[in-house]
This record gives sequence, C-alpha cells and structure tokens, in this order.
Amino acid sequence: MTRILIADDEPRIAAFLAKGLTAAGYTTTQVSDGVKALDYATSGEFDLLILDIGMPRMDGLAVLRNLRAMRSTVPVIVLTAADSLENTVAALDGGADDYMTKPFRFEELLSRVKLRLRGTQGVTATPSLVCGDLTLDVNLRTAEIGGRVIDLSAREFVMARTFMENAGRVLSREQLLSRVWGYHFEGSSNVVDVYVRYLRHKLGAERIQTIRGVGYRLMCMPAPHPEPPASDPAEASGTGPEGPEGSGDQAGDQPGNKDRNGDPNGQEPAAV
Repeated sequence: MTRILIADDEPRIAAFLAKGLTAAGYTTTQVSDGVKALDYATSGEFDLLILDIGMPRMDGLAVLRNLRAMRSTVPVIVLTAADSLENTVAALDGGADDYMTKPFRFEELLSRVKLRLRGTQGVTATPSLVCGDLTLDVNLRTAEIGGRVIDLSAREFVMARTFMENAGRVLSREQLLSRVWGYHFEGSSNVVDVYVRYLRHKLGAERIQTIRGVGYRLMCMPAPHPEPPASDPAEASGTGPEGPEGSGDQAGDQPGNKDRNGDPNGQEPAAV
C-alpha cells in the first residue's frame, strides 16, 4: 500500500490531511518537526512527502535541501501558508515537485498527489551498486555479500551507498556528515565513527580503511574463487576398492569354469 508522510506542525491540518488521504486508500504517518520529517523521509518507507515550510527544529526548506543532498528521490509536495514568490522559487529550486498554498481544496491536493505518484511508476530501476563481492540494491534497499543478505538500518544503508558511490576515494567526516545526516546536522561528528564501526561489523573490517587525519575509504574486496574439488587418489591411480581395474573375481570370470551347457558349477550333466 502507498505510504504518505505528512510533515506539518499544525495538528488540525495534519489530522485533516490524514483523514482524507486514508479515505482515498493511502497509509499516512504524521510528524510535527523538521528533524523527524528528514529522518522519516530518508528511511525509504514512504512514497511521497507532504511538507510544510514553517516547522520547529528545522524548517521545510532545510528539510528539502538535505533530502536532495542525500540523493533521496521521494516526491515532495510543499503545502504551506508562505505564499510569497521567494518561498515558491526557493522550494522548487530546492527540489520540491509541487507547491500549494494554504488554505487549499483537498480535491486539488489529492489530484496532485495522484499525479506525483504516477510519475514514480514505470521509472527505470537504478542499477545495483557493486564493489567486489558487495552488492547494494538501491531500490530494494538490500545489501548482499557473495549472495548472503546483510541486514542494514536505514542510516547504515545511506552510508554504505555513499561509500559505494565513491569506492576507492577518501571521504572526510564532514563529507559523510553532510551526505548521510544532512548539512544542518547539529550532533557530534563522532556519530560518523560510530556508524563506520557498525558497517565494519556487518560488512567486514577490512573493507573500510581509516586514512589517519583525513577520513575513510571503501575498498572493493574480490569475490573468493571456489577451490577445485580434490581428486580421489584411487581414481587417479586407476584402482578402486576391488583392486586394479578389470581384475574382479578372476576365478569366477574365467570362461573355462562353465561347461558348454552353462552349468555355473562346472559339473557334467547327470546321465539319464
């Protein structure tokens, strides 16, 4: 079922949107601040985002910029009371797919939602990212090593994708912070080291190298070559469990041990 994320700090409007979209057959989730909106939108669990601009902790335009900087392609409809030309241009230039002002008619919003969701159907799938024996499917959000599925969290997946898109290159902590957490992340840069440690545990410590004083680099590890099956010494020497080939039970195999009438005991037939 199609999932829509509603990011609006006005409970009445968010509830109105959720009720109408649910009646139209969509599954909705509501968040009331920009930080949660960005976190949820990058989880890969939503098909469309309805985004307000004036939200606490991080405004909608910053959410939008960070979302696109993190290479998220989720469609975004900006729904806001900010109706100035500057805001409209900033939102569309920042990566919004559509822009509506409040007050609005729900029927029009629903038509735009359907239009944006149709635009995501039939899009050619992004090829999987491959680095040695590590494969990342961007659409299914799965990781495999030599055919073995690796369970990654949403944030671990974004970091793994960032590394794979820059395989062999050194990425600084600042670059990883901006691409995985967004430009306006206010936490400690140590979070990068923590998630690198998580990835090393799941993907193998040797894949991610530390370049002291600079950052980290992903190395592509070649897939191991299967060893040829060991040959049987008995087959190699031409012998089997019964001894040299063709020896068999020589006494029983000699044609002279049977009489001309085919008696296996070699006895003469009884006189009649």
